Amino acid sequence: MPGENLTRAEAGERARLVSVESYDVALDLTTGPETFAVVTTVRFAAREGASTFLDLIAESVEHIELNGELLSSASAFADSRVQLPALAARNTVRIASTQRYTNSGEGLHRFVDPADGEVYLYSQFEVPDSRRMFAVFEQPDLKATFRFTVTAPAHWEVVSTQPTPARVAAGEKDGEAIAIWSFEPTQVLSSYITALVAGPYSVVRSELTSSDGRTIPLGVFCRKSLREHLDADYIFETTRRGFAFFEELFGYPYPFDKYDQLFVPEHSAGAMENVGAVTFIEEFVFRGRVTDAKREGRVATILHELAHMWFGNLVTMRWWNDLWLNESFADYVATLATVEATEWTQCWATSASSDKAWAYRQDQLPSTHPIAAEVRDLEDALTNFDGITYAKGASVLKQLVAWVGREPFMRGLHDYFTKHHHANTELTDFLAELEAQSGRDLTEWSALWLETAGVNTLRPVFELDASGRYTSFAIEQTATSEHPTLRPHRIAIGLYARQGDMVRRIHRIERDISAAHTPVPELIGTVQPDLLLVNDDDLSFAKIRLDDRSLRTAANHLGDIEDPLARALIWGTLWDATRDAELRASHFIDILLTHAGSETNSTTLRTVLRQLGDAVATYIPPRGRATTRAHAAHALWQLANGAGEGSDSQFQFVTAFAQFAVSSGQLDLVQGLLDGTKVLAGLTIDTDLGWMLLTALAAGGRATEAQIAARLAEDRTAAGEHAAARARAALATPEAKARAWATVFERGDVSNHTIEAIGAGFLQVHDVTLLEPYIEPFLNALLPVWESRTYVIVEQIVEGFYPSPLANVELARATRTWLDAHQDAPEPLRRMVSEHLSDTERALEAQARERQHTTSKVEVDA
Repeated sequence: MPGENLTRAEAGERARLVSVESYDVALDLTTGPETFAVVTTVRFAAREGASTFLDLIAESVEHIELNGELLSSASAFADSRVQLPALAARNTVRIASTQRYTNSGEGLHRFVDPADGEVYLYSQFEVPDSRRMFAVFEQPDLKATFRFTVTAPAHWEVVSTQPTPARVAAGEKDGEAIAIWSFEPTQVLSSYITALVAGPYSVVRSELTSSDGRTIPLGVFCRKSLREHLDADYIFETTRRGFAFFEELFGYPYPFDKYDQLFVPEHSAGAMENVGAVTFIEEFVFRGRVTDAKREGRVATILHELAHMWFGNLVTMRWWNDLWLNESFADYVATLATVEATEWTQCWATSASSDKAWAYRQDQLPSTHPIAAEVRDLEDALTNFDGITYAKGASVLKQLVAWVGREPFMRGLHDYFTKHHHANTELTDFLAELEAQSGRDLTEWSALWLETAGVNTLRPVFELDASGRYTSFAIEQTATSEHPTLRPHRIAIGLYARQGDMVRRIHRIERDISAAHTPVPELIGTVQPDLLLVNDDDLSFAKIRLDDRSLRTAANHLGDIEDPLARALIWGTLWDATRDAELRASHFIDILLTHAGSETNSTTLRTVLRQLGDAVATYIPPRGRATTRAHAAHALWQLANGAGEGSDSQFQFVTAFAQFAVSSGQLDLVQGLLDGTKVLAGLTIDTDLGWMLLTALAAGGRATEAQIAARLAEDRTAAGEHAAARARAALATPEAKARAWATVFERGDVSNHTIEAIGAGFLQVHDVTLLEPYIEPFLNALLPVWESRTYVIVEQIVEGFYPSPLANVELARATRTWLDAHQDAPEPLRRMVSEHLSDTERALEAQARERQHTTSKVEVDA
């Protein structure tokens, strides 16, 4: 992003010079399909005689007026900055600019609905993109009030942070009625959490009563063409439960005037916590069958964004180094609320199986960083929306709650909100309130957990007597040489025994550990159980290992374990061991296919099926991959047939089977499901599932461009267009791969979601040789892509087109060579590439482990 960066040092200096009072932002959204007109008026105090700058990424700047004096746009505006010289004690700057709509989910995104041709807009500003819509001091600690005035087609809905005012007719333009919406000023806010959403959205309205007696208006919005699929009543009910839970938990009423939730097209993230106008990914409007995992995920996301109204919006970080606290806090309390205030009571198992798997992977990449990371500039901030900022941080907050106690933790939160409302804070402000309520000094805890990187491994070490009782027992804690920190952990140790057809916990103890070797005398004399689980109940953030007996029990009886959280932890440790090449991938695959049919937690099942895909596609050596894939597909088809009619597991096994189907007979079954000649009782092939089956056939060489076009003609929707793009990219021909490549790399007008869909199809291959010609072109394109695209698009291209299914020495060597030759490449780009290299190297280690076993077996047989 040449010329678009901002350093922390610059932001700190500007905050010392400037105190912002207000913004008046007038937007005209009737000027055409590519750009819109904005007049921004900023009032601020400053140190007299000083100079500073506003942030602005604009197509052009027509007018700059500072304290009544015109400034030359040609000299004052450059490199995303408007220079403001010779400031007075009180200042007013007025800037007229032409802004460009985006299709990347940054700034003001514009989308045309293929179903009816209607135009929809939504803003997305985090981290540095309010400057793509208006001139602004783009840093979170320069809070101000914002007054938006919007000119737009009169039939549109226009939504912002404040309640929507009555529209005022403003004549016609090009034969279309125009109106103006003049919003009241907001409370004092950071710019990145303001919002504008506009278009002919369909809306359902309701309200609730806050704990302080106020009536809070509620709204749920989506595109008109999706209205029939919008389950607004369920969303309202989830929201009401969240309001009641958080207001009681925090002892602080909802701090804003209304609460709208908008499902917008081509959202660049899962959701965004704009004050009073939360935007969500449109896939949360379910137009067909989805997994229970996705339904639960929507609930958790609704509650995550609601939690931000307090933590992040009412009280906001001073700089992006504390972004983790915003996101980790929202993740932690959203999981807590999901478990305690909704029907999704197994959400801690969901978190353990999915979110923590993401965090453990992230924390073992070469790009790992402390939770409280140094964020030198905006580029650093953009790269830190990762598994450490969200999932590891949330796990560590759960550990902190165990460390200080839940009641002191929540009382500390109340004090934090009360003391710092509408202000900016740092981590020390948060910890001070927890220390005051808990009596614990958190200085060392913070240093060890938040200021160092890497994950510890915990394993039991013990001796047994002749009767099978422990004569010694300890927990061993290790760390890597790159990140050698040992940490204090509050953990539970669970002992499990087989009882009939079930495996149940029979004993549990809690204790603190911090050293490399921590004796546990309470277990001496106890009979060794069938299964011993370190970090039972998932209190801490640590990889765990099973002793030999526990591993045998897991391999033979994983599906019989009664507690879904315990199962999730064991699935997690098996996958960790596979990723670390301690457990053979083929052994993991066998365990998974044996016990997946007994897994009742939808997210755990979804996670392990994805891990099955990774293991088969990259951890099994190439020579055995096709056979292993066919074996997995056969087992998944049997599991689908054995699952309950219409059940979530049946749905998941069918979709996984289609992804794995490789033999002629297996692809025949996929074709039969699609055309209706093969029927599974309780399974409906709706539009989205039909697309998934067709894409699987495309990857298997059994579909054509004409079939894809015919299906798209029946589903002329945004979801249909994205699905068709993925299916075309999955076609198993060199020509199809070349077309997919050219669409993304040779054109600059493809939207974020289309790129994501094409990338997913491009990598969906049975014959990985189709990807071999793209190693060098991919690496050669990296710098040109970085220089010509926005950050979100670069990230999607790197993720979607790095030929990871090859997982071979040639790919690793070429990637390493690129990194060695481009030491001065932008650090965010190098980070993306180095993470892919790390995954490829892990795959090679797993393949070597598999070959070693095969060689040893051959020698033994001989």
